[in-house]
Amino acid sequence: MSIKLGYLILVVLTLATAIVGSLGSINAATFYTLLRQPSWAPPPGIFGPVWTILYTMMAIVACRLWQRLRDFKHPILRAYYLQLFLNGAWSWIFFNWHLGSLGLATIALLVAVLIQLMIAAFRIDPVSSALLGPYMLWVSFAGCLNLSLWLANPQLLA
Repeated sequence: MSIKLGYLILVVLTLATAIVGSLGSINAATFYTLLRQPSWAPPPGIFGPVWTILYTMMAIVACRLWQRLRDFKHPILRAYYLQLFLNGAWSWIFFNWHLGSLGLATIALLVAVLIQLMIAAFRIDPVSSALLGPYMLWVSFAGCLNLSLWLANPQLLA
């Protein structure tokens, strides 16, 4: 397979995950404003721009890894696919199905997968690992926010 076709496949996969996640959170802004918020919670309008930047960085990472590995079944790329799945699933779990506890478990698993991915990526491309850093920070922050919202809103988040 050509390197350009590999790039295209990975970018489309990452974009598809962003779309699936956004469909799961289509009513997120409304639901988010119904929740009792911690004082440090960001305004709803910040999430879209942040995720746009992070998904762009994820696509760059995927392409950089593909350039070095050239194997869609490589364990590092499988970890990439798993983190995409967990990321997309979280939006549905939290914002659509209102399952705070399962959302927190999903984020915890996502963080674990990201740690593995960052370590593995560092061995073959330290830049890719570094590009995942802001994503890791944001997901960790989202986990703290998920926990805080879940604890403060037991009537709205199971």
